[in-house]
Amino acid sequence: MNAAGIRELKKELQLRTNTQLIDLCLRMAKFKKETKELLTYLLFEASNEEAYRDTIKEEIEERFSEMNKTSYYYSKKGSRKILRDTKKYIRYSKNPETDVDLLIYFCQQMMEQVPTYKRSSVLKGIIEREIISIKKKMSKLHEDLQYDYGLEVLNIEEKL
Repeated sequence: MNAAGIRELKKELQLRTNTQLIDLCLRMAKFKKETKELLTYLLFEASNEEAYRDTIKEEIEERFSEMNKTSYYYSKKGSRKILRDTKKYIRYSKNPETDVDLLIYFCQQMMEQVPTYKRSSVLKGIIEREIISIKKKMSKLHEDLQYDYGLEVLNIEEKL
């Protein structure tokens, strides 16, 4: 089965009634957890971006504290999984401020809670790549925010 393009889907959705659209959304949400999470974000959390960021930050902090840090291997695997989930939450938002804020918070938590990052080139590389990514994304922000986040990025770079 070939999937239809966005343009075709948009035209077809415009022809449907509200109840049909609701049924389609609920049916889609049953299949994938990510679809359900995106729908939850759009319906409940998109109106208050700050609270959404705080929720994700709490989850990042909790997952780092629960992570197995007995070896470099487990630290690397756990950090990558947390980063992957963080980027998934960032994709839901599409807000550049949320993007930069959560990635900076991820780097800070990784440096605080994974003490072996200094001795592991892989863990250091994760942080360095995210710093490069943050710097690119900061250009989309207002100048005041760029300055504030720039200070936080400098602080992270000094600790590396």
